Amino acid sequence: MRDVIDLIGRIFLATIFIFEAIDSMLYFDKTKQTMAEHGINWSQDFLLYGAIFLLVMGGLMVLTGYRSTLGAIMLLIYWVPVTFILHDFWNASKVELREESILFMKNIAIIGGLLMLAGKGSGRYSIKKLLATTRVK
Repeated sequence: MRDVIDLIGRIFLATIFIFEAIDSMLYFDKTKQTMAEHGINWSQDFLLYGAIFLLVMGGLMVLTGYRSTLGAIMLLIYWVPVTFILHDFWNASKVELREESILFMKNIAIIGGLLMLAGKGSGRYSIKKLLATTRVK
């Protein structure tokens, strides 16, 4: 049962990152505009392509369980700075304070899940385990 829960958790965790990668690709210009609104003006294309790469590769690695620790670290490289830059509730107006603090705490919880995955590994149901136990004749 524990292995099934690990698999379901990885699926849910990977979904948010893969969705964000797709969203960033579909709304590339809007994402660059959001970056500019938060003061990120240096090499926007490079940063956005890099973020999409980290989101897609890290999300797929977490989803499949193949090198999930590396995938979790890739996602953390993206997610931690984004959390502190986009959801800086300590600088938010009184109107935005509640929403930004909730989004910040949600992201912190996701960071916790990624750290648990990085420390624990992918579990029994993963491509890594499948490849390790499959014999080719």
